[in-house]
Amino acid sequence: MADPEMSVLFVCLGNICRSPTSEAILRYLVKQQGKESQWIIDSAGIGDWHVGKRSDPRGLSILKRHGIPNEHLARQVCPDDFRKFQLILAFDESNVEDLDDFRPKDATAKVELFGNYDPKGEEIIQDPYYGNEEDFEVMYKHCYRCCEEFLKKQQ
Repeated sequence: MADPEMSVLFVCLGNICRSPTSEAILRYLVKQQGKESQWIIDSAGIGDWHVGKRSDPRGLSILKRHGIPNEHLARQVCPDDFRKFQLILAFDESNVEDLDDFRPKDATAKVELFGNYDPKGEEIIQDPYYGNEEDFEVMYKHCYRCCEEFLKKQQ
């Protein structure tokens, strides 16, 4: 098996809504292409509030309805992530600022706003945590189209 060609880490605030949803979607899309061995895909959170917990049940419900599995347990971003991953994708400007503050001096990862890949031009992927299931569906669709566009740009 060849070494992975691409490594990406999704980072949102708590790692139970946006980032694990995007991780699951990208894994699903990469698997459909038969390219799992070419990717390292993970997600993490800025904060440590949910470390070790499953994703938000509303997000898990949306993914299940779309046939996408998600077994991720929340974790907090760590300094090694800035060396292990080529790209760290954040969901809003606050995430980017937090990552820049946390970034170690020897970091090699590039930090980008994930919404930059949205073909509709919606750069900020809203956190649905304080919303309802409909807000999670909106977030899912936003993450899905960003994942599709992101993959196109990697080929």
